[in-house]
Amino acid sequence: MSKKSKRTADAAVLEAEVPVVEAETPVVPVEIDSEVQADNAKARSVVAVGYKTRYAERAANAGIRRKAAQRSTWDWLAQTIAGECLVGKDRLDVDRFIALLDKNGVDHSRWTNRSKGWEGRLRMTGRLALQRVVAECGLLQALDGETLEAPAEWVAKHTH
Repeated sequence: MSKKSKRTADAAVLEAEVPVVEAETPVVPVEIDSEVQADNAKARSVVAVGYKTRYAERAANAGIRRKAAQRSTWDWLAQTIAGECLVGKDRLDVDRFIALLDKNGVDHSRWTNRSKGWEGRLRMTGRLALQRVVAECGLLQALDGETLEAPAEWVAKHTH
């Protein structure tokens, strides 16, 4: 048997052995939070209205009510940052976020602007810098000292 036909035969055997998994419970879409809708309608923003709308719709269609999910990509890193740094009603704990940046070697010393909206700019700029660091090494250092491995598909998407 040639190598090509052997690979094809092996693949057929593997496919036959894959167990059939029953479908999960269907996701029930939810309403987009009214506060998120109001924020999305604001024209003067760093984030384009189209992106903000897409984030909110993606989360709502996935059945996620959290404002944080409706305001971000809600990918692996966004969910991990939320778990580490959000308090109360999805508010960013700036001290915890800066500690997370420090723990992962992100230099934030030049982001000292404290004018209106500074927390949002810090969160967005810090996330992008953290994203680059995590994508390069494939690991995120959590605040509790745990090392989290980034999913391979996430790393592939964010490696430039």
